[in-house]
Amino acid sequence: MPEDRDWEAYKVPPTRTPVSERTTSVPNPIVFIQTVFNYVIDAPVTFVREWIERQQAKNKFYYYHQKFRRVPDLSECLEGDYLCFFEAEAQWRRDRMVDQEIVEIVRERLGACKQREGPNQFQNCAKEMELLAQVTKAYQDRYGDLGVHGNARTCLMKQKHRMMEERKAQANASQ
Repeated sequence: MPEDRDWEAYKVPPTRTPVSERTTSVPNPIVFIQTVFNYVIDAPVTFVREWIERQQAKNKFYYYHQKFRRVPDLSECLEGDYLCFFEAEAQWRRDRMVDQEIVEIVRERLGACKQREGPNQFQNCAKEMELLAQVTKAYQDRYGDLGVHGNARTCLMKQKHRMMEERKAQANASQ
């Protein structure tokens, strides 16, 4: 490449971009509308949203760990207190679902142990089998023979009858 360049053919670009000059004294309506929008709508909404986020950051609420307060049992409800009956029934249903999930989790653990251990499952999974037997016996004692339409009242009556049978058996054993 030759040393003497033709500076007129290859001009150096300007170092600063020139600002376009307005040809009119009327302000641009787009700029005006954008400014009004920012101050009238966007700024208050942003302020309120940031304030809400600050309040939520102070006390975190984990929606997936919902805790219900324990309500009185059906035996503790007064006669004619239908709201207490309803709450006790809802509490009983939640307890039943929790107990069903406990049985399912223990059953899945036993199945995983049997799959993992193979032919040695009777030796190595004895603890899981015993736990499953205990959990299913407790579930059967509480909810067994209630049927599909079981409710808190029939469950309470079943427990009462079982307690009476245990007292009779204890009284007969001591005589």
